[in-house]
Amino acid sequence: MIDSSTSTLTAADLLRGDLQLASPPNVYFLLKKIVDDPSKTAKDAAFVIEDDAALAMKLLKIVNSAFYGFPSQVTSIAKAITLIGSRELYNLVLGTVIVDRFSNLPGQHFSIHDFWARNLRCALITRELDIQFGKSYVDTAFLCGLVHNIGQLVFYRRIPVLAREVDLLLQSQMHLAVDDEVSIEQAVIGFDHFQTGAELCRLWKLPEVVVESIRLHCFPDHIGAYSDLAAMVRLANCLSRIENPYDAFSVSALNLSPEQISFILDKTSDEFEIIFKLFYPTI
Repeated sequence: MIDSSTSTLTAADLLRGDLQLASPPNVYFLLKKIVDDPSKTAKDAAFVIEDDAALAMKLLKIVNSAFYGFPSQVTSIAKAITLIGSRELYNLVLGTVIVDRFSNLPGQHFSIHDFWARNLRCALITRELDIQFGKSYVDTAFLCGLVHNIGQLVFYRRIPVLAREVDLLLQSQMHLAVDDEVSIEQAVIGFDHFQTGAELCRLWKLPEVVVESIRLHCFPDHIGAYSDLAAMVRLANCLSRIENPYDAFSVSALNLSPEQISFILDKTSDEFEIIFKLFYPTI
């Protein structure tokens, strides 16, 4: 935990001096090098994943779940890569590793179980929204939805007193507006968890689409690369948190009907029951 009394605290400060935060997930980068090398095959990628037996087993359980709905059992990582694609698999690897890495944060007033449940719902809704809009981000929509709130975990790990103060102020609000959480974080800490999450992903050298989808979260009307994905994640974030108000602006901006929203929520609710225990098995 760092000294949070200074008014000059920055998001970059929170990421210094903590190896768990500063060190990127190595298996992801080993895998990415192989995926980006046209001379490498699915067997080469499988070899990297299978070097971590626990990770390989978890991935096979996810691939064999109703989340993908393959008609027959997938028995090898190489076969999984052939079926879902190498890029989707390495994003699935990254999501799995991040959940594992950030699943043991201490804190009497913070439920890591509830955090990942909410963000997995957001990931599923983002994935379904992308399907509705033509699958422009088929490889990354799920991952972006899963990690967009990761800055909150940095807050709880590095400045838990201020993170708790933000929580108490949120709980004291009679009526929450969509962006109240961000406004309170900026008032208490000086910056918000989306800025922090984008900084962490940039430090880890994750793809620009991940960094930008987080950075642009508070700017749904921004015109630029990945602003459409950021708008989808923003809406998914609201829909995944039942205590949040209905974000009519995001819905209207995406031209979604109430029937479409209802279909997406029903579909992802069923998917959530299947997949959460695979991503977060200690429930």
